[in-house]
Amino acid sequence: MAEAPVYPYVVTLKNETSRYVNLIGFLLSVCSALLFLRELILKNTLVPAYLAGILFILGLILWNYIQYRKGKKEIYFAKALLIAGLVWTRMPYFQWLVVVFAILALLEYQAKHELEIGFSEDHIVFNRLIKKKYPWSAIDNVIIRDGLLTIDFKNNRLLQKELDDSENTTYEQEFNDWCRQQLSLPPA
Repeated sequence: MAEAPVYPYVVTLKNETSRYVNLIGFLLSVCSALLFLRELILKNTLVPAYLAGILFILGLILWNYIQYRKGKKEIYFAKALLIAGLVWTRMPYFQWLVVVFAILALLEYQAKHELEIGFSEDHIVFNRLIKKKYPWSAIDNVIIRDGLLTIDFKNNRLLQKELDDSENTTYEQEFNDWCRQQLSLPPA
């Protein structure tokens, strides 16, 4: 079994997409519930799948709202999206939306996950759905200053992201010195 690499420094960046993912999840859930209600009214008969979908989706939205008001850091719409997707299979139109809703529900966690960057002695790795690894030889400069991480790549690409508020920035100077040392080492 291969051992996981040890990263002397792991920097957590602020996730700026979480609010948009929540908005999309909320809008898709509410629009689905409204369309299920529309079909329930148009059919003029009780369709249990539509009614259950409406109740579950609204219940999950209410649950998310309560959790948000309690100060929970992150809320998720994946369950509401999965339920909406299942009910879409019973709709007379757009049944293929089950696939879209399932994909969105599965990707929600990854989209809300804070980006972590691990710094080791021979490379930098971005912890995403598909991990990206860069050797120090591909980097011109790395610095943290005033809660902002800047990575200057040799191919003229620049990454500048704000650190997570909970991230401890007391080690800025130590981190910057360590990165300078890694950049000055001759390539292996």
